[in-house]
Amino acid sequence: MARTRDRGWPPPPEPLPLPVVDNHTHLESVLGWQADGWRRTPDGAAVDGAAAPTLDEHLERAAAVGVDRMVQVGCDYESVVLTADVVSAHPALLGAVAIHPNEAVLHAGVREVAPDGLTPDPRFVHEDVPLDEALARVAAVARATPRVRAIGETGLDFFRAGPRGREVQRDAFRAHVALAKELGLALQIHDRDAHAEVVEVLLADGAPERTVFHCFSGDAELARLAVSHGWFLSFAGPVSFGANDELRAALREVPPELLLVETDAPYLTVHPFRGRPNAPYLLPGTVQTVAEVTGRSLPDVCAAVSATSERVYGPW
Repeated sequence: MARTRDRGWPPPPEPLPLPVVDNHTHLESVLGWQADGWRRTPDGAAVDGAAAPTLDEHLERAAAVGVDRMVQVGCDYESVVLTADVVSAHPALLGAVAIHPNEAVLHAGVREVAPDGLTPDPRFVHEDVPLDEALARVAAVARATPRVRAIGETGLDFFRAGPRGREVQRDAFRAHVALAKELGLALQIHDRDAHAEVVEVLLADGAPERTVFHCFSGDAELARLAVSHGWFLSFAGPVSFGANDELRAALREVPPELLLVETDAPYLTVHPFRGRPNAPYLLPGTVQTVAEVTGRSLPDVCAAVSATSERVYGPW
């Protein structure tokens, strides 16, 4: 009899010895998962009678294992406003807002097949909103919401964009960089298959004082370059995947004062739960991996991550 793959929420890990910050999570997407791991139907209804954990329950689960603060990232037209609302209501949350590079392409009306072989999702619900209008919403929300402390995630995703889309992404990235500097906010970068091009924009335009490579995916050379400029590197579940020796080598190049950790929930769940839904309560697995790879004690890693997080985003 074939085994049924478990798609439900992984069990909670051992609590961390000191509290840490989840530097990057998408709680509006986390809330789309039912208790058994199945996605909601498009109208938000329960699937097979399973009840989805509430936002408060997710925050409680995370706090119970030592993840007592997090940065909620809203990077599409709707979640920018949702993020402002939720971070204003929950003391454990700060926010980051932007138009994701792949969303920017859609707002610009580009409909080309990308290197991943995919065309834009026809269910994109805000394709009639021009990119300038979407960017204006980001700027307005960031200016009006004191608990929004970062612009992001923004950057380049050349895996999901063809030639025209890449031009749009670059222009949108530069607009976000300028906004972060204007408002004195941190910048969270999305960088997929575009390492050299991301660095080129940062050096040409001038990176914000606090620039974070979210879910860092580069090699040791890129890590050394980032460190030389004082940029922050955030590591997620992939650092625990068996094949990612190059990523672990990059991690060893990062000093504690530039190191952050994240879940990128509901994506990129830490080993051995890859493929199952992710949430902030699972961050301790990544923190443990960081301690093992760098040869530092778990309390030292926790303390450094918390201190660095407050350097980047300020107090919660």
